[in-house]
Amino acid sequence: MESLPFYAIGAGAVALVIALALYFRVKSIPEGNEAMARIARYIREGAMAFLWREYKVLGLYALVVFAALSAALGLTAGVCFLAGAGLSLLAGFFGMKSATYANVRTTEAARTKGKPEALLTALDGGAVMGLCVAGLGLIGMGVLYYLYRSADRHELGTVLHSFAVGASSIALFARIGGGIYTKAADVGADIVGKVEANIPEDDPRNPGVIADNVGDNVGDTAGMGADIFESYVAAMVAAMALALTTPVEQLRVLAPSVTDETTLRVIGVALPLLLATIGLAVSVVGIFITRMLKNLPPARVLRLALILPPFLVILAAFPALSAFGISTSAVYVLAAGALAGAVVGLVTDYYTSSGPVEAVAKAALTGPGTNVIRGLAVGMESTAIPLVTLVVAGAVSNHFLGLYGIALAAVGMLAGTAIVMTVDTYGPIADNAGGISEMSGLGEEVRAITDELDAVGNTTAAVGKGFAIGSAVLTVVALFAAFHMEVNAVRVSKGAAELSLHLTDANVLMGLLLGAILPCLVGSTTMTAVGRAAGAIVEEIRRQFREIPGLLEGKPGVEPQPAVIVDIATTAAIKEMLLPGAIAVLSPVVLGFAFGAELLAGALAGALAVGSTLSLLMANGGGAWDNAKKFIEKGGLTGHKKGSDAHKAAVVGDTVGDPFKDTSGPGIAILIKVMSVVSLLIAPLVAMR
Repeated sequence: MESLPFYAIGAGAVALVIALALYFRVKSIPEGNEAMARIARYIREGAMAFLWREYKVLGLYALVVFAALSAALGLTAGVCFLAGAGLSLLAGFFGMKSATYANVRTTEAARTKGKPEALLTALDGGAVMGLCVAGLGLIGMGVLYYLYRSADRHELGTVLHSFAVGASSIALFARIGGGIYTKAADVGADIVGKVEANIPEDDPRNPGVIADNVGDNVGDTAGMGADIFESYVAAMVAAMALALTTPVEQLRVLAPSVTDETTLRVIGVALPLLLATIGLAVSVVGIFITRMLKNLPPARVLRLALILPPFLVILAAFPALSAFGISTSAVYVLAAGALAGAVVGLVTDYYTSSGPVEAVAKAALTGPGTNVIRGLAVGMESTAIPLVTLVVAGAVSNHFLGLYGIALAAVGMLAGTAIVMTVDTYGPIADNAGGISEMSGLGEEVRAITDELDAVGNTTAAVGKGFAIGSAVLTVVALFAAFHMEVNAVRVSKGAAELSLHLTDANVLMGLLLGAILPCLVGSTTMTAVGRAAGAIVEEIRRQFREIPGLLEGKPGVEPQPAVIVDIATTAAIKEMLLPGAIAVLSPVVLGFAFGAELLAGALAGALAVGSTLSLLMANGGGAWDNAKKFIEKGGLTGHKKGSDAHKAAVVGDTVGDPFKDTSGPGIAILIKVMSVVSLLIAPLVAMR
């Protein structure tokens, strides 16, 4: 195990080198004609302008927290927090750069070389993000473990927890801020364009279209990248934290031949790094296998990309773990997590692309009310199988390795992070490619290709959200267990009674109720934020249609003012992300220091129960509404196409679903992770309160 950090760092470095090579391959492809290049430049400049303004705010936040952590827990904790925050920001930045270059090149590949090359270009653009997320995460964790592997339990725990808090809190702001931007722009552009003016979705006359395409990148690329980076890190940290506090008798199952307690703990702490390293290697293989399948239908290629890695990880784990003398129990736990992730992905795929979507579309025949009702019902129903699957995976993992096994299952679920992010980032790239094709006035043949790529991307984006939420649930269970053990370790060392988790304890029960409130508050504030920002965008688009002569009529030489919309969306997103972000970061601090560890433990449990259900409901319900609208647009309902009453009703449902799936649902999933990692970090400080 001594050489393991070098394997992890080396694997991460190789991933970054491959990402760089793919980035330059994408950039080497021509941008197309002048109109295509100009539109792509607007999208790229808008996306990067948002990112820089957001990063300035996040940089100020990081400095404030750095000072607070340094004062409370020491300079090392502050520096590790900055490292986690910085790598999370880098992952989003690299992915954004790649996606905003790949979008127009995907359109050009569709125009000049056909569907297989367009698919390959979008996948390569997505792979840059996927490899950067996994590579940077593995390098960060590998370096921390190498530097502090000989430190005592308390110092190593503080280092790991601080790093995770940095990654988590940045992910929260990036995901919510990006989500508010993208859905405000999308909803605003749709309300005035498709509903009021009855013009196509990506019509160049609509000044909100550029902002909508920018939003796809800041929400589903930079925001999602930070989200998955945080999940990847948090899962490893949860397992490492449990290895530091779990009774050594439970760890003995990992390596029955090892009798030395110190060696067993080293194995327990290092094993998550080993599993993540195996997962990254398998993901790289999976990415190149996917590239070779470019001539198959896009839907089949992307489904194979999501299903294949779990099985490859399991096959690779047997010989790799045996070489380190680790028992097959760890492989069974890894398999439970990896297969659970695949099941959650397939179930999400079903609810956002199959029979339920058609049912939501048919409900639009009787108006927007029935469409909204059916979409909510689909979202509610879709929570059952994923959560039951996670319970089964947790039970299997607990049987073999206890609570530590549940943490390893979360690592197993996230082992294929690189390829999951590749497929997820493919979505906004393909969406942008379709928008550029429409705005550039390319032919129906090109638009047919980009529409097919975009349709598959909508489903893969939904699968990515389901995967992120599923991994969050297992990770939070492990973090909750780590918090419990950390508090008990402090209390036992001081001769105090262990942490009570009995429901008859008033503090625990009140904490459950308080924790249950928080996901609802974050959902409410983010939905309200999207509504407010979308309202401002609607008024500005109406103003431009009203005050710019010839714009709505499409007279030659008349151009909209998209920069104004981009600025409105950017300002609103950065302002509105602060309140839900503050709720997530500060609530465990306030509850823990004001009321003690018992109430905070109850709050974590309440937030997990409500947050996991609500986030799945919103993400899947929103995906079903979105694809039901597209189902009608493709002629899925005989006699009802774009502009029909059924289509207009479906647009209303999609308007509700947009902030559900891209802002509030993902934001709630990150909320429960942020609360857990912050609670774990402050556990020694609140243990005796």
